[in-house]
Amino acid sequence: MTTPQNNQVAIVTGASRGIGAEVARRLARDGFAVAINYASSSKEAEALVAELSAQGANAIAVKANVADAGEVRAMFETTEQQLGKIDVLVNNAGVLKTVPLADTSDALYDQTFEINVRGTFNTLREAAARMNEGGRIVNFSSTTLALNMPGYAVYNATKAAVEAFTHVFAKELRGRHITVNAVAPGPIATSLFLDGKTEEQIKTFANMPPLQRLGQPEDIAALVSFLASADAGWVNGQILRANGGVA
Repeated sequence: MTTPQNNQVAIVTGASRGIGAEVARRLARDGFAVAINYASSSKEAEALVAELSAQGANAIAVKANVADAGEVRAMFETTEQQLGKIDVLVNNAGVLKTVPLADTSDALYDQTFEINVRGTFNTLREAAARMNEGGRIVNFSSTTLALNMPGYAVYNATKAAVEAFTHVFAKELRGRHITVNAVAPGPIATSLFLDGKTEEQIKTFANMPPLQRLGQPEDIAALVSFLASADAGWVNGQILRANGGVA
């Protein structure tokens, strides 16, 4: 398989597995050179690089904790040096653990906000200084924000912050033709969602959408692909809820 080249560069955070890995695969098929960011899953990241390289894509793995501003800066610098200046940033890295608010530890609160909010803040701030004119930024929110389910208070708070960043940052980049949008998936069949849930809970979630199934990583990757394309040039400052109609 030969991948068409469009001479554009994308960074996908948290891309070693799950939705992030599928987004990286899709953007590589679209012709992007892809920087696959990971925090600790080096084997998975390198395996994905090997997979994409075998298909003719240009891909690298870049280790960085998105909650650390210095590491984010280094990730952008490495990507620029090895692939070129960034055209697309996909902020996929995130953590989710459902716990009632009253039972949430300080450590879990801090971890969730550090990765989901500060991580997005760090990459957006770096992108403002480094991204090519006409670029695309795709953040990740969640449909859980619309469902208000018990156990999701802290996680939802982080995604509300990401949506606020998305709306405001789109306006702050006025004049550079950079779009800033967010994808808000519903239940997606990845380890992030499935881990810790019973078979009965999974079936309940699968039956919530009118389409009566869990979403697949490919469903979300297709939407990110659209937002990263020229066809989405008039979509800006929006939250796109890809959830099968559950909310």
